[in-house]
Amino acid sequence: MKRFRVSAVVVATLGAVLPLAGLAHPTDPARIAPAGSRFLPTPPFGPPREIVLYVHAKSLARHAGHWELRVDPAQFLSGLTAQRAAVEDGVIGPGEAVPNDYYTRDESHRLLTFRVGRRAHVTVMTRGPKATSITVSELARALAGKKTAHPLWEPQAGYWIRVVGDTVVALDQQYTP
Repeated sequence: MKRFRVSAVVVATLGAVLPLAGLAHPTDPARIAPAGSRFLPTPPFGPPREIVLYVHAKSLARHAGHWELRVDPAQFLSGLTAQRAAVEDGVIGPGEAVPNDYYTRDESHRLLTFRVGRRAHVTVMTRGPKATSITVSELARALAGKKTAHPLWEPQAGYWIRVVGDTVVALDQQYTP
């Protein structure tokens, strides 16, 4: 009976000390899940907490009390990657240069929907061109083709979006010469 008590004390002590020392079992939920969630593992056991995507914004509208952004994801490529992708896609011939050293590959045109956080940071290109911070609601008006206080310099230009889970926390319009 004494042996059982000692083993229980050792196991309980190790269970409390090993995680503090970074020696917890690799599949311990406390190690692989974000704070407050036992179901959303992070790398290497799950996706990163934040992803960045290049997209063409199609619409931004209020839906059920929150903003929803509909986007067409694409690949914004530069350098050797852009040149080879453009050749493979038949946009330029072998040995030709990609204009302005970038190429956007947009294969499917299938739309994705993301929530947009109320406090999402939005930066667009306005006259000048210059980077201008605007509100989510102003971007919604601009994407709908309505008049805004800060008219977009390049309405068709893509955006880099930072996404946490299913929520966009930042949109930054890409200047494309």
